[in-house]
Amino acid sequence: MKFGIVIFPGSNCDHDTVYVLQEILDQEVVELWHKDSDLQDVDAIVLPGGFSYGDYLRSGSIARFSPIMVKVIEFANRGGFVLGICNGFQILCEAGLLPGALLHNSSQKFICKNNYILPDNNESAINLFLAKDKALKVPVAHGEGRYYASEDNLSKMRQNGQILFRYCNEEGMVSELHNPNGSIENIAGVCNESKNVFGMMPHPERASDDELGNTDGRLILESIIRTMEEKKVSFYN
Repeated sequence: MKFGIVIFPGSNCDHDTVYVLQEILDQEVVELWHKDSDLQDVDAIVLPGGFSYGDYLRSGSIARFSPIMVKVIEFANRGGFVLGICNGFQILCEAGLLPGALLHNSSQKFICKNNYILPDNNESAINLFLAKDKALKVPVAHGEGRYYASEDNLSKMRQNGQILFRYCNEEGMVSELHNPNGSIENIAGVCNESKNVFGMMPHPERASDDELGNTDGRLILESIIRTMEEKKVSFYN
């Protein structure tokens, strides 16, 4: 499969994402600059973490208007797989491709640590092949990661299986005690109604290399790749 990694001014997890997909997961990868208008026939797009445009105004609010986002939105609306990690998640919410918003952490502090997340269901490519009873250790690194959505939106998301991951402890217990940023209902990741656009605050690319002693994040990326391969996804043919 061919992945396009979108790079904005201020992105700082793009090389990590390229390395994991290309060197560890053996996928074809192309880098897409924020001013590009050609997606180079990719099968999936990743918006990586970082501080696009310095997080001025509000995280993701300026990047949402980058020229390439016109093409990303068109790609997503055709059913193409789009994954936003951390800042990428913020951008997708700002662009209206995902419901809700990311607010300042309840502690008002930047958080950088390993955290556990639990798949909420097995209804999307990103969690389809994950065990629902196994907590995954995946690091977080953000200052604006507190997910919020209205009760009406949350109700629809619960019914439609749009909540992907929730923060938990090592045993998979979901409670406010193990919520690092104050996210509503411990939500760590969500998808759109069509289940082809995904956003998550934890960084799976930072938990994918054997050298790091933790590969739980690789399972998440492998789930997407396996789904795409089995469905032979192509949105240009």
